[in-house]
Amino acid sequence: MIVGAVVAVPLTALLAIDSPLSVVLAFIPVCIVAPVLWWLDRVEPEPLEARVHAFLWGATISGVVAGSINTVVFVVSSETWAAVVSAPITEEAMKTLGIIWALRRKEIDGVMDGVVYAGWVALGFAVVENLLFFSDASESEALLGTVVARGFLTPFAHPLFTAWSGLAIGWAVSRRIAVSLQLVWGLPLAVVTHAAWNGSLAIAEDNEVILLVAVPGFVLLFAAAGLTVTTIRRRERRHFIHIVPMLADRYGLTPSELAVFGNWRTMLRTRRRLSRRQRSTFDQVHGTLARLAALHHRPGELDVRAEAILVHRLHQARAGR
Repeated sequence: MIVGAVVAVPLTALLAIDSPLSVVLAFIPVCIVAPVLWWLDRVEPEPLEARVHAFLWGATISGVVAGSINTVVFVVSSETWAAVVSAPITEEAMKTLGIIWALRRKEIDGVMDGVVYAGWVALGFAVVENLLFFSDASESEALLGTVVARGFLTPFAHPLFTAWSGLAIGWAVSRRIAVSLQLVWGLPLAVVTHAAWNGSLAIAEDNEVILLVAVPGFVLLFAAAGLTVTTIRRRERRHFIHIVPMLADRYGLTPSELAVFGNWRTMLRTRRRLSRRQRSTFDQVHGTLARLAALHHRPGELDVRAEAILVHRLHQARAGR
């Protein structure tokens, strides 16, 4: 990530000097997508530093590597090849590596984690890509249309594409299946949906009928993806609430803690009443309990080593350390 930042930061600084408005506008998707990712993450709150790390991976490593390869393909071939072939493959591969890096850091415990980290990596990439597009558009007096199209109408495009890889990785973790076997379907789906999107936009420049067909199709795909993710979130929330009494008995939670974490509305209402510092501690306890719930939900024998690590974290979180 440091190598990527060495390239990305100076480039961003140059663009900021040349077109400061583009830098501000590039963060529009963050204002739209981030609240959704936070909502999805409430079942098992991920550490802030882990989410920032995923975002920066997308903005540095993914952006620099994919951007360099796409530029070479554009120069030696054509814009269409770069957009429809090179971009989907290189961008989704690099974003998927960001999810795998989160997996190596032991931050993914289930399906929803995979989706959440996919979203943060993709969001980081989208910000940098938008910065480049907006900067170019400002020079050709097409900034308004580009901002509306990329910032307001399609902010979930990159998170939707990469979500397939996140689903595959999260599913592999939750079922103790080899990640490589699940990515056999997850990564190709990410690439294909990305290529279909870019391809429809490229063809639509010469044939507007294609766009009229493609847009409703992708709207339905976005709706189906949203319904799927919401269903997964609801299922994981139900499992967490169901298993809390067992966790309380096994790990010595107090009756008051059981009352709070055993009822979803009570938990959210309690959290809203806390100060920012208290919320951080509360989220650490909640997140560790959710990871223990996910650990017990995996098939096969319980991983006692992972349990011991989480129990230690739970004691530290409850002690406010």
